[in-house]
Amino acid sequence: MRVMILYASLGMGHISAANALTQAFSRFRGIEVLSEDALAYASLVYRNAVIQAYKNSSEKVPQLYKALYEGSDISDLERSLDSNLAWAKLELPFFRRLGRLIRETAPDAIVCVQQIPSRLLQLLEPEDQVSKPQYVVVTDLIAHSTWLNYGVDGYFLPNDLSANILKQRGVNPSLLHVTGIPVKLEISEPKSKKEVRSRHHLPQDFSVVTLFGGGLNSRRVYAIVSSLLETLSSAMIVVVAGRNEDLLDTLTDLRDSPQVRLRKLGTIDYVDDLIVASDLIITKAGGLITSEILARGTPTIIVDPIPGQEEQNADVITAAGAGVQLRLLEMVAPAVKYLLNHPERLTQMRQSALELGKPRAALNIAEHILSDWRSRTKMLQPSKN
Repeated sequence: MRVMILYASLGMGHISAANALTQAFSRFRGIEVLSEDALAYASLVYRNAVIQAYKNSSEKVPQLYKALYEGSDISDLERSLDSNLAWAKLELPFFRRLGRLIRETAPDAIVCVQQIPSRLLQLLEPEDQVSKPQYVVVTDLIAHSTWLNYGVDGYFLPNDLSANILKQRGVNPSLLHVTGIPVKLEISEPKSKKEVRSRHHLPQDFSVVTLFGGGLNSRRVYAIVSSLLETLSSAMIVVVAGRNEDLLDTLTDLRDSPQVRLRKLGTIDYVDDLIVASDLIITKAGGLITSEILARGTPTIIVDPIPGQEEQNADVITAAGAGVQLRLLEMVAPAVKYLLNHPERLTQMRQSALELGKPRAALNIAEHILSDWRSRTKMLQPSKN
């Protein structure tokens, strides 16, 4: 069986989900996995325009992005399906190479982890062939109507709330599968906090607070960290800059305080270890990073979510009791201090996070798709009678 996973490189979340699914399918014998960025098969003009539009609207004019996001969420099923099909017809001329890729590789099943390739598949199937099963993996904690398309054979959803929303909108319940957002497979394997702290030279007797700053404004991170250095006692703060190239330069003059150690990191390959090692995480509310944190049961403080889907992600997490969302930066340090001084509250948040997290999501999705494909293949076989 050949499985094609399609994503669009608009943010790291979709790429991480595609990588997790690639890992999961690769665990099974006889499966060939192809993972492709749909934007790599678009015209240069379209690709640059979409990437810049997403970046500029979400980062520079977030309220406009929110208005567009909420305004495009259509509650009527037929209207949303037709709207997405209309968008696909507008985009199709820019994606001729994507159609050739699918025809030449002839996958037995296609899995989309982003909306653009999913809606294009409605128009890319060769007219003279039977359609291959197509699946959609929603990578936000709430399913927006732009994920819905004609010809989809299954939607894999992050939680019961998203499933209920889509049922109310008229989506066939048999197509909806609550699996969680696919996270890398190592998260399903147990790790010891003591062991990972030792491995990365983190203190055993101090609280560890990690701030993931890849998608945050550097000056706002500076304000948070400087306040934590002044407020906390017997703690270590770990700041991970990730793709935020300016952050480490912005934090240059910040040093350890008498009671708080500070470690500043760039891009790392042990995010999961840090999540396990931490007593508390500070982050924005991207679908993948929050899913990884929830799967490990680490309490979260959410700051500066992008208006739209990240605000909805934050609402789901806070409503479940797995984290808190803070609008005022001045409240971050007092909140961290309070939580670290009340371990019983952190224990409750850990339990809530574990109830919401789905560490086996990628494997569960792969197992379901393989089972569905085998059933379809069996039905297509000629009868011996």
